[in-house]
Amino acid sequence: MKVQLRSIVAMAALGLTIQATAMAAAPSASAQPWPTRPVRFIVSLGAGSGVDIAARLIADRLSARWAQPVLVENRPGGDAIMAINAVIGAHDDHILLYTPTSSLTAHPYQHAKMPYDPQALTPLARVTTTVLGFVISPTLKVHTLADFIALIRAQPGELNYSTGTGMTDVLYDAFFKRENLQIARVGYRDVISPMTDLAEGRIHAYIAGLPVTLPHVQAGRAKLVAVTNTARAASHPDVPTVAEAGFPALTFDGLVGVYGPSDIQAQTRERIAADLRAVLSEPEIVARLNRMGAVVTPGGGADFAASLVDQRDKLAEAAKLLGISAGK
Repeated sequence: MKVQLRSIVAMAALGLTIQATAMAAAPSASAQPWPTRPVRFIVSLGAGSGVDIAARLIADRLSARWAQPVLVENRPGGDAIMAINAVIGAHDDHILLYTPTSSLTAHPYQHAKMPYDPQALTPLARVTTTVLGFVISPTLKVHTLADFIALIRAQPGELNYSTGTGMTDVLYDAFFKRENLQIARVGYRDVISPMTDLAEGRIHAYIAGLPVTLPHVQAGRAKLVAVTNTARAASHPDVPTVAEAGFPALTFDGLVGVYGPSDIQAQTRERIAADLRAVLSEPEIVARLNRMGAVVTPGGGADFAASLVDQRDKLAEAAKLLGISAGK
């Protein structure tokens, strides 16, 4: 009888152990694995831009890791405001913003009343830094950045330029004011159209990502005189930086990152950042992005936030020179 009782107790104990192990291994209803359905990257620039091409390349790799489709949806226009509001309005941790950060950091200085709540977005991961090319029209008889600046001085008010993102608008306007240079800025709804106008001489200079500018440079429809980044482009080591050309105030690194809704769960944020970092460590991905004019600079949410602080500090200094106050 005692032997039988001990057997029953032992079996009960074993059953409890198995049940406890199974419960520990099984995900709880409140911590479902992410993603549970297709993920969308809302890209603030149009198809064919450097950011769009990189987003599609990375999305393809993430699809394999997440066992879910990662779709890229372009929402250009409104200097990224359309894309931002699409993400904020979705209230969905499967809909993320993939964008250059310069528009977001510039918006407070471009709008007296902010067209969205900045607190509704949270930085999830730093991805790349786009190499921006300073290109000039082939209709101008100049071949260096110094020559172009000298031409502005010689022909005050007769030349114009455009940039691809909001922050460069503010930085370059501040530079031209500081140097007492009279040049008009022309705005566009997309990053591709200015290249056509540049080739035909309707605009005289354009600052945009190398993936946008290089095909036109190679075809002789634009002259690449410098890159705005801190370091030279690996794909074009013979092209000087703006600092090397004598104009360090024009230095700008085109930070690109991924944002999510502010209420996204911590474990989801960490998953997205970790998987992006893993994809961006693949040699093939690094090589392809470098050839496109992007520098791989992966980082988690804290790294991304720190980079944004640096960008905002630089922008605040330029806005102060222009007499612009941040809107609310």
